[in-house]
Amino acid sequence: MNKARLFAAVLLIGTWVLAFGQEKRKIIIDQDAAGPAGTDQQSILLLIQSPQTEVLGITIVTGDQWLRAEVAHTLRMLEIIGRTDIPVVPGAEYPLVRRQKETAFWEEQFGSVPWLGAWTPKFYHPANELGPMPEGTPTSKPADEDAAHFLLRMVHKYPGEITIYEGGPMTNLALAMTIDPEFPSLAKELVYMGASFNPQTDDPEFVNTPTHEFNLWFDPEAAHTVLTAPWKKIVCTPVDISVKTRLTPEMVDRIRTSLLPAAQYIAKYARLRSSYNYLWDELAAAAWLDPSIITKKETLYIDVDLDRGAGYGNTLSWSSQNKPKFAGPPSEVQDDLNLEKFYTMFVDLLRASTPKN
Repeated sequence: MNKARLFAAVLLIGTWVLAFGQEKRKIIIDQDAAGPAGTDQQSILLLIQSPQTEVLGITIVTGDQWLRAEVAHTLRMLEIIGRTDIPVVPGAEYPLVRRQKETAFWEEQFGSVPWLGAWTPKFYHPANELGPMPEGTPTSKPADEDAAHFLLRMVHKYPGEITIYEGGPMTNLALAMTIDPEFPSLAKELVYMGASFNPQTDDPEFVNTPTHEFNLWFDPEAAHTVLTAPWKKIVCTPVDISVKTRLTPEMVDRIRTSLLPAAQYIAKYARLRSSYNYLWDELAAAAWLDPSIITKKETLYIDVDLDRGAGYGNTLSWSSQNKPKFAGPPSEVQDDLNLEKFYTMFVDLLRASTPKN
């Protein structure tokens, strides 16, 4: 073998080692997993569909829907794509402090909130009911463990290796911290969709209340506990960048051309009824998979208003120059993105075959 061929062979072997020998990135998905499809399930799918991730488990929290329904939608989605090996772990059914009746009284005082998640009147059903399951009810079962203890068990098993992806209210994370305050320091990082600062949009949800964002608002005490904890790194995908994205019929049509299970799930259940089809949680997931999607970011210190007045649950933020003395760690806040790159990644991952464990 001459030197040129030898060099080419060594280069090829090195490429194979990088492609197939690299250790996968460990992640736990904490999500208010409404379904079928929609931003919650689609973000879960993106992280599962990526060949670079090892999803250790999906912990569920009440938010966009009730806990029991979210667990069922997640189990059924995993059945459809053939990944029932991933544990689905039920978590908190209610916020730490906020309650539905108190929130209704708060709305009488300070004005109505467009989205109340599981409490939204036109979608409301009791917590112990599943509600509509157009994709069919699952036959698989959730893990026989609660989310907080699962989170703690995993970070102790893999200290410094696990990314915590948060797509919903932060109740499960706060509960884990009450059991073991070392939880944040044992994780690699926290990546979350949440917070709102000054979004440029005509969406009525944010025009009059630009710092109101559902994930932080639904459980403010949990969000305060989590965002002021000693994480090594926090990455925030806020409303401000999320409203620059849209799920379009054209994107769904491109996904539909694939006959693979994940693609057909999206093709059948993707939600295109609203004029505001933001890719909230999907952007947070995609930017973690490929940070080059984000073209502009800044550093802010973030907390939540816990006063029980009109601003209860709204986002608070400061720069390093004006932050309060007892602020939590800094957050990397995403400001802008390469839309074309994000959309291409979104479509390609959901069209692809699902990696096996």
